[in-house]
Amino acid sequence: MSDAEWASVRDLLPVPGWLAGRGGRPEGYCHRQMIDAVRYLVDNGIKWRAMPSDFPPWPRVYAFFVRWRDAGLVAELHERLREAVRRDEGRSLEPSAGVVDSQSVKADATVAHVSRGFDAGKKTSDAEELSSGHR
Repeated sequence: MSDAEWASVRDLLPVPGWLAGRGGRPEGYCHRQMIDAVRYLVDNGIKWRAMPSDFPPWPRVYAFFVRWRDAGLVAELHERLREAVRRDEGRSLEPSAGVVDSQSVKADATVAHVSRGFDAGKKTSDAEELSSGHR
């Protein structure tokens, strides 16, 4: 994460309890290192155990991520970042529309016809394609 990215993210993060006078002990690694590690993991699609050695040890990064996820802080950070981007672009903080996308996949011959879905966009179902001889 660049210094500019960190500057925009740092103020959106929750203040650790020990810094806010709520007790506890300081964490062993700074939030920037941990967020960098999680971003690297997500961006590269690696497993936790494959975390490069220039990041904190993977068990510490994993514990950090799980703690933030379970406390709802990952979703809260995402929401704050989304709002900051929309604010910077002069847009309403809440989107006015959404887009849902999907992909149809043909069912295997072993899947019962009654459990197959219908693709309204293509106006066909897998069962219809099978009965018409198209495969």
